[in-house]
Formats: sequence, C-alpha cells, structure tokens
Amino acid sequence: MKKIVAGIALGSLMAVSGSLLAADYVIDKEGQHAFINFKTGHMGFSVLHGRFNDFDGTFSWDAAKPEESKVEVTINTASVDSNHAERDKHLRSPDFLNVDKHPQATFVSTGVEVTGENTARVTGDFTFNGVTKPVVIDAQFIGEGEDPWGGYRAGFVGTTSIKLADYNVSMDLGPASAVVDLDLTIEGVRK
Repeated sequence: MKKIVAGIALGSLMAVSGSLLAADYVIDKEGQHAFINFKTGHMGFSVLHGRFNDFDGTFSWDAAKPEESKVEVTINTASVDSNHAERDKHLRSPDFLNVDKHPQATFVSTGVEVTGENTARVTGDFTFNGVTKPVVIDAQFIGEGEDPWGGYRAGFVGTTSIKLADYNVSMDLGPASAVVDLDLTIEGVRK
C-alpha cells in the first residue's frame, strides 16, 4: 500500500513539475487565431493597412521564466493582403516585397528582456528581401489556459517598426511611407 501511495505522490509531483517547465507551442493559423498586420503612411495623405494571410511558427513559453522564451516565425510574403488586388500585385513586385526572389520573411528571437508584470522586449533577427537586421518587438502576455477543444493555449500581442530602406526596398514614396509598423497577435496551441 505504501508503494502505491508513493507512486501516486511521485506521479502527481512529476505532473505538477512538468506543467512548470517551458512548453512548446504552434502558432494557431489554422483556426485564424493569429494575425500579422501592418500599416504605413501613404505619401502623407492617409494610412495604408494590410496583413499577411499565410505564416506559421512556433514559440517556447514558461510563465515562471519568460526571459527564456523563444520565437520563430515564417511569413509567406506573397500572401500580402491590403484589400486591393492591383496594389497587392505591386506590393509583391521587386519594388516592395520582391516575392519571386524572396518568397519568405522570417523572425528568429535572440533574447527576451522582461520589462513589467506582463510585458517584455523580444529581440531577434528579421530577414526580409534578402536582408537580415535585428529588431525589437514590444510584447505583452495576454493569457494562457485550457481551451474548449481539449488543448492548452497561450497568447501575446506585440508591435515593432521597420525602415524599408534598411531592407533594400527600392520604391520611395516619401518620408511618410519610409517606416512600416507591424501589429502582431500570436496565439499558440501547446504541442
């Protein structure tokens, strides 16, 4: 009887300690619970909004040690969607995204600095149009827990900005269009 009780106690301890370790997540693009949106000035007259419809990625997350988190995302740049077919065709051209030569953009984290109770700065290498540069994403942890389908999820939002000239984008629409702001909503399902 003591062996059975000890076995149950050990099993329970292992289950609890396992939940305290970092877990790996797959970004939920299938359920459309993740978004990569962008906005930029349009020649000083308005603001252009769009998104990338096809991307995937993974992240590792441990609420007890957020500084040890890791993120990897791949964006299929031809999936750009600004709600205007002719503009999207131009955005895919060598003037902007250059999708024939560079069909993917990637982000690979290199570090996480905790800045508050649920906030952090995620540093990483962003590769776009054949150029890799460091970027910093201001991130916020939204929450984690069991979902109605028997899975376990964690979610974050983040923002960053990139200068198009840093990535050899040849089209110059003036100072209002020189920077692109990225708004990220990432929800992952634990593997």
